Amino acid sequence: MSNAVLVALIGLAGSGLGSVLGILVSSKLTQYRLEQLEKKVEVHNKVIDRVYKLEERTELQEEKIKVANHRIDDLEGFHKPGQEARA
Repeated sequence: MSNAVLVALIGLAGSGLGSVLGILVSSKLTQYRLEQLEKKVEVHNKVIDRVYKLEERTELQEEKIKVANHRIDDLEGFHKPGQEARA
């Protein structure tokens, strides 16, 4: 085998090995970045769920306040002088 063919085969092996290693490193980096993104999405989804629950609680509290204010208005109206008692 001549020296030129031997050098070409070594160059081919080096190029092939470099390409395979580059692909593996790139794949590992992509996998790492996807895992980090999944963690961020999970945290975001938990926040969204918490905000949704807080909004539900807020609506319930607002409804309770409306009912309490209505009852207070009814009681104040019942005891005002000059007004007949409501049944």
